[in-house]
This record gives sequence, structure tokens and C-alpha cells, in this order.
Amino acid sequence: MMRILRSALALVALVMSQVLVGQVPFAYGAEEVDLLLVLASDVSRSIDHPKFLLQRDGYAAAVASPLVIDAIKSGPNGKIAMNFEEWSGYGAQKVVVDWTVIDSVASGRRFGDQIVEAPRSFADRTSIAGGIDFAMAQLQRAAYVAPRRTIDVSGDGTNNAGRDVRLARDEALAKGVTINGLVILSDRSVPWNAEHTNPPGGLEKYYRDNVMGGPGSFVMVAEDFQSFGKAIVKKMIAEIAHLRVAPRITMR
Repeated sequence: MMRILRSALALVALVMSQVLVGQVPFAYGAEEVDLLLVLASDVSRSIDHPKFLLQRDGYAAAVASPLVIDAIKSGPNGKIAMNFEEWSGYGAQKVVVDWTVIDSVASGRRFGDQIVEAPRSFADRTSIAGGIDFAMAQLQRAAYVAPRRTIDVSGDGTNNAGRDVRLARDEALAKGVTINGLVILSDRSVPWNAEHTNPPGGLEKYYRDNVMGGPGSFVMVAEDFQSFGKAIVKKMIAEIAHLRVAPRITMR
């Protein structure tokens, strides 16, 4: 009997140790949702004010879109939990809207209203790695449990601050997190660094090679900021419903 008790205690200790290091997304009494989704938005200095507003408005509209809500309600629990962050250079990351359950157009609209009403967080360099690391910290502290965890990264340039983005990407993937990308193409290069927004091979290839990863991961492409809103709706539907997408999706 004592041997069985010791074995049971050892098993409990093992599970709890994995929870503490983030290997098991589990919390006692946590609300169950179908997906934990971090929306990680680039607000680096290559994002001018009109582009910034288009991103904010695009996210806000997408979260409240009936198409997105239908995708959410199609899941077993009919709800997801969402967190919206903005990121820029090294150490420049901020939660704009904290974890919220989205299960209706009304809850999506409330979430979107908070996005558009918040002041801009930064206008620094571009640390995609910092954005991923910060998103991972938000996933670790979420008061919800879900079978899937996804980071949705949007941006218009390469990683040029902080640590190697591939290291951040690979560490997230090792913990079972999927990273999807939304690349926003620029029709002209930034004057101080032409290859930042238009790297060799294109920004889409850069995101595929350095940012995206995990089961079912993908990169979508918005040809410009005007098409961002349509792209984010399609992207959110794909990741919420866990759909397979074409190798390359371009929004015009």
C-alpha cells in the first residue's frame, strides 16, 4: 500500500514540475477554451501613423467579424481566449488588451474597441524575437486551458534588434506553440535600411524561414496595408478553425 502511495505521489510531483516549467498547459479550475491566441502586432518605426491605424482597425474589425465568430463557435467549447500585444525593439513589448474570452460578436466588439482606443505603445526598432518571447510569457500566465496555443505575428520588416529570432521561434515550438505570420509588403523601402522591409528573397520567405512554425503553421501575405483587414480575417479563421491553408495566400 505504501509503495502505491509513494508511486502516486511521485507521479503528482512529476506532473506539477512539468506544469511549473511550462511543458503542460494546465491550471486547476481553469476555464476551458478551444484556443489560446496571442495577436502580436508590429509597431516599430517603419510603421507610420496611417499604417498603424490600418493595423489597429483591421484587428478590431476582424475580432468582431461574424465570419470569425462563426469559426470560434464551431469549436467544441464554442469560445477562445485572446490577448493583444504590441511589440517593437528590444524590451519594448506591451499587453494592450489582456486575456479575454471571445464567444460572440458582442465580446469580439468589446475586445476590438479596446484595441482602437488604446494609445500607441512604441515606435522603436524591430525585435520579432522579443515579440515572440513576450507572447510566450502571456501564454504561460493565461488563466485558461486549451488544447492549442498560437501566436499570430504581423509585421512589415525583418528582426533587427534583440536575439536571433530563430532561437525564439524554436524555443516556442519546443513547448508546443504554433506561430503563424502575416507579412505586410511595402511598396517602397525605408530610407535608412532598404533590406529591412524588402530583404533578399522577399519578406514572405524571411517569415517562412525564420518566424513561422508548428503544426499547421502558415504565412499569409497582405500586398499592402490597405488589404491588411481582409488578410487578418482570413488568417484568424484559418488558425481558429485549425484549417489547412495553401502554401501561399496573398491578399490584394
